[in-house]
Amino acid sequence: MTTATTRKILLLPGDGIGPEVMKPVADLLGALSSRKVLTVEVREGLIGGAAYDRTGHPLPPETVALALDSEAVLLAAVGGPRYDTLPYEHRPERALLGIREKLGAFANLRPARLFPQLSNASTLKPEVIAGLDLLVVRELTGGIYFGSPRGIVTENGVRVGINTERYSEPEIERIARVAFTVAKSRRSRVTSVDKANVLESSVLWREVVTRVGREFPGVVLDHMYVDNAAMQLVRNPGQFDVIVTGNLFGDILSDEASQLTGSIGMLASASVGGRTGLYEPIHGSAPDIAGKDLANPSAMFLSLAMLLDHSLGETGLARTLERAVETVLGEGVRTRDIAEPGSRVVGCREMGERITGAFWTLLDKGAAKQ
Repeated sequence: MTTATTRKILLLPGDGIGPEVMKPVADLLGALSSRKVLTVEVREGLIGGAAYDRTGHPLPPETVALALDSEAVLLAAVGGPRYDTLPYEHRPERALLGIREKLGAFANLRPARLFPQLSNASTLKPEVIAGLDLLVVRELTGGIYFGSPRGIVTENGVRVGINTERYSEPEIERIARVAFTVAKSRRSRVTSVDKANVLESSVLWREVVTRVGREFPGVVLDHMYVDNAAMQLVRNPGQFDVIVTGNLFGDILSDEASQLTGSIGMLASASVGGRTGLYEPIHGSAPDIAGKDLANPSAMFLSLAMLLDHSLGETGLARTLERAVETVLGEGVRTRDIAEPGSRVVGCREMGERITGAFWTLLDKGAAKQ
């Protein structure tokens, strides 16, 4: 677990509730280093609206340089209504696309796991949602969001909007290998989602994923059309282990899957594929509650767990941190977004302290060695 190698981690608190949910995680990283559990060098950079306010750009070159010089990047949130009138290229959200591109992060991993303590938060029946633990692997840098030609043109006096769905064999191969590799450490099942009955890009997608699947004989592969996959996610989500799909379908299905758990305040994500991984909660900047000690830091801690696991190879520490979040939930402690009758409602600061305390208790008991 302990290593003499210094691991460089860049923290990007960003906007809104970002600095609030980042602080307890930053404190934990500092304690891991000071207690010689993990040797880390933690740097902090600007991104989003905070970067625009200071530098005039949502993703300044200094932040990119720090990111490329890091083993992993932990990002909290970007955006806010006061930036909505900025030119498109200066809006905070553009920084997300920019940093993913700079890092070569072509694979988005978004787990949807139901903590048993939050089963009542889901809109699905308990017997349908019980045991939910799936992972959506979304291709992040290709497909219709990036294909050309694109734009709005005039043809015979009529305006026409054009977007192009485009995937190459190498793009499909690399995202498929990510999905199959991750599945080997889970329940060894991959569902590839496409629309091969009407889209040539999906025909190629299915052919390539099938071919790559033969390299992983221990992993079961099945294929599903995207419309059926959307239905199956709410009918029988327990059938899924790893879902791999393209950019557009992944964007939609990962949001649907996240809502099965009942709260986006509990969900983390990872964007990987290059040398440096990018990790972030999916909840956004929530400017309406920023600075009020109302945010839920759980997803930020779970994003750190993904970072420890995928970028640093510290699987034991990652599992311990996940168990710490579950321990606190089991004690009936909730932030406002996940509160239920009979629970003890606390603020962001106290929730962070409780998760950190539970982590150290579990670690002292040797949980990371299990």
